Amino acid sequence: MRRSFTPLFIAALCLAACTGAVMGTTVVKGTGPDEMLKLRAGPGLGYRVILGLPDGTTLNRLGCVTEVGQLWCRVSLADAPGIKGYVSADYLEAR
Repeated sequence: MRRSFTPLFIAALCLAACTGAVMGTTVVKGTGPDEMLKLRAGPGLGYRVILGLPDGTTLNRLGCVTEVGQLWCRVSLADAPGIKGYVSADYLEAR
């Protein structure tokens, strides 16, 4: 008897997506020397700013969504994973 692992694999993928598993490490790039990337409470400009992130800040990418034609990524700080929010993907560089 041969067992299929496809259902188990799909269930694992769904669980990882629902629990906020890290999809990749990224770094803030292109904000400028006197600017900061705004970490927001939600995917869009209308959400409150949690904090500012300078160039070079390492982030864990948790997933991305498109809102009003703009790609926003849910991230956590690499050095403080409990701090999570959304940033514009335009200012992220894969690591």
